[in-house]
Amino acid sequence: MKFGIVVFPGTWSDGDMHYAISTVSQYDSDYIWHTDTSVGRFDAIILPGGFSYGDYLRAGAIARFSPVMEAVADYARGGGIVFGSCNGFQILCEAGLLPGALVRNDHTQFRCQSVELKVEHRDTPFTSGYDNDVVTMPISHGEGNYQADADTIAELEANDQVIFRYADAHGDATKESNPNGSINNIAGITNRAGNVLGMMPHPERACESVIGGTDGNAVWHSIAQHIRDAIALPTASRR
Repeated sequence: MKFGIVVFPGTWSDGDMHYAISTVSQYDSDYIWHTDTSVGRFDAIILPGGFSYGDYLRAGAIARFSPVMEAVADYARGGGIVFGSCNGFQILCEAGLLPGALVRNDHTQFRCQSVELKVEHRDTPFTSGYDNDVVTMPISHGEGNYQADADTIAELEANDQVIFRYADAHGDATKESNPNGSINNIAGITNRAGNVLGMMPHPERACESVIGGTDGNAVWHSIAQHIRDAIALPTASRR
């Protein structure tokens, strides 16, 4: 099992991702440079946080045109697991792999803080490893305000595509618990097929108790278990 971590010019969370996945969670991982045009050797693709191409134009707008993104899009369309955090979420939206957009925080401030998240659904490839409905992870963004038109929001809610939601310690999605103005307190969504997840919080920064908690590790364990289950299915069906 091997995770591929995409690196764009300006990416800065690639090392944190590698540490959380390989050193802490003990899964093999390697870097994918933005000019690569093949990602099929990996079992899951990770788009980490940062300021790809300096966030010129708007966050993720240039990275969306990197050669690697065509390969990532093909990988996702084929059912491969793709995960994007922070700038990775922004890139996935810019590339059309997820709906909506991440715009300037409603208070116009850059926020770097821990937040509580309600795990809305624990039957996904990214959340099956969670035992709790409320988890804590850091955010670090100035453009994390998730917005989409009313029809898109209604569809996301109806299809259970909202996976993480900003909430208080009791799991209530209150105005006070929303750090950026995201509509419906949305912190993370999947595509309709459920194999692509984007979220603004950083699970890789919640990998050890010494840095504030370990709630992020369940994302990698969930992905790994999903892949193991997918590999086992054909064998089981032949029995």
